[in-house]
Order: sequence, then structure tokens, then C-alpha cells
Amino acid sequence: MADKREPIKVDPVDVGDTTELDNLAHLAAHGGDGRLFKMEQDYTKQVDEALLKARDLAQKDVVAAVESLNNIEKLTRLGADMKSNTRKTLLRRPKWDLLMETIMTLSKKRLLIKMAIAKMVRDAVAMIEKMPTEELKMKLIETLRTVTAGKIYVEVERARLTSMVVKKLEAEGKLDKAAKMLLELQVETYGSMEMKEKVLYLLEQMRYSLVRNDYARATIISKKINIKFFNKSDTEDVQDLKLKYYELMIRIGLHDGNYLDVCRHHREIYETKKIKEDSVKATSHLRSAVVYCLLAPHTNEQWDLLNRIAIQRELETMVHKNLELAVTPRA
Repeated sequence: MADKREPIKVDPVDVGDTTELDNLAHLAAHGGDGRLFKMEQDYTKQVDEALLKARDLAQKDVVAAVESLNNIEKLTRLGADMKSNTRKTLLRRPKWDLLMETIMTLSKKRLLIKMAIAKMVRDAVAMIEKMPTEELKMKLIETLRTVTAGKIYVEVERARLTSMVVKKLEAEGKLDKAAKMLLELQVETYGSMEMKEKVLYLLEQMRYSLVRNDYARATIISKKINIKFFNKSDTEDVQDLKLKYYELMIRIGLHDGNYLDVCRHHREIYETKKIKEDSVKATSHLRSAVVYCLLAPHTNEQWDLLNRIAIQRELETMVHKNLELAVTPRA
């Protein structure tokens, strides 16, 4: 017998701010390999004591302080005490080479707890800007890129690290190497990356493809961007992404001689709130839309688009202004 009850509408429930534990649980669900680990023993008390001793010891010997935590790290890792294994300590006298060596060592441990590695990588990424020299900064970035290679649960961090290297290579004029490195990222498959950041990476991949005159690849990448994303928000950063996308698409359209597509791209730019607020830019893109529509081969599609542009009131205003300028006598 069919259930004839009417569905009841339920308002969304505000769950409040997410905690670090919530983030770790999310990582376990989305970045794990399907296995569930049961905590064998709670080492919270032992970790508290070990961290206090390490901080005191670090006043005299930082290396010895780090080594003193090896045993408790092993216990929490083998005991699957995720919460304790992800805890950290900040030493007042940082040794950057030791930091990078420790990161590499921990990443190779047996029975790694993925959440601990992910948190270690995130904390280390946040420290990049604190590096005292550019050499140490790049060394830490390369260390983290090595650690994150092939690990899905830190794919977003790896993408950001790669972007840092790419920007440096571009500044040095090594465009081909920078493009090759960035194009290796398959960001469209990253489930944990926010759409806005994903679109930004794809646009950069399009830009580097055009720098290499690889229009075919730029076209393929453009199809990975759902243009509906640009209409979901009118915030300035989303508008900037939209403008960048259509400017790149115009370059592709001009290269392919597809003037009808170029016309459409100019119209999309013209319809953007940020452009409409600037009368000079708005007029420029509307004029370009008309020109490229007229240059396109005469088809039913071209005729339809031309008529839709013709009935725009803004076009009438633009024509009147141009006529006024044409008949105004020069001084």
C-alpha cells in the first residue's frame, strides 16, 4: 500500500562552528581508505607529560626535545589514538632543517594515521611564510610536495604548494616548466577543494596553455568549468573569475575564427554587474559583441543573436551617443 502522507518541510538546523575534531572526522570519512581503526588506549595523560618535558628540554637542546617525543608518538600511532597522535608542540627556538627532517621521518612511519599526517602538513604549510630566507622557504615547500605526493587526503595542500612553486618559476621566466607542473594537477577531481578555488586553478591552467599556444588543451580545460557557477553569486571575487574566464575564451574564439562565440563571450562580460557599473567598459564590450556578430557567417543562429542584440535599449543609447559625436562640429 502506497504511503499517502505529505512530506513535512523542515527548516535547516544551525550546527554552529566546526571543531578540529569535526574536521578530522570529515577527513576520516572522505580521505580514508575505508578502514576503521579502534583506539586501543587513550594516551592523553602521557602525551601531556611528554609535551611539558619536551618544552623544558627545548630550552637547552631542541634536537633532544624532538627525540624525546619519538616514543610517545609511536605509542599513540600504534595504539590508534588519533586525537593524541595529532597533537603538536611549538618550540621557541625553531630549527628549520630539523623541522623538515622530522616531517620526512614521520611521513615514512609504519601504520600512519592519515589524519595526523594531514594535520602535520597543514600546520607546516602555515609556517612557510615564517621561513627566514627564500631558500629555506622553497626547501620546505619541496619537502611538503614530496610528503604529499600520491596522497589523496592532502591533495588540496599539494595543489597550493605546487602553485607556490609555479609562481616562482614564472617570475624566473621558466614558463614552460611552470606550465608543465601546473597542468599535472587534476583539480577537477578534488572533492575536498572548494569550487571557487577549483575554478581559479582551472583558469590558471587555461592561461598557461595559451602561453604555450596550446589552444586545444585550453579548450579542453575550459569544458571542465561549469559556467553556472558564475551565476550563483555576484560577489566581486566570483565576478573577477567570470571575467577572467570569458577573456580567455575570447582569445580561444579569435584563434579559432569562431566570431559568434566571441560575440557571446563579450555579451557575458557586458552582463556582468561589475562591468555594467562602468559605462565605458560596458559600451566597449557591447560594441565588440555587435562587431563580432556581424563578422560571423550568416546563419539562422547568427541572425537570431543579431536581432536579440538589436532590441537592447543600451545599444540604442550607444548609437545615439555616437551619432551626436559624429555631427558635433569640431572647434
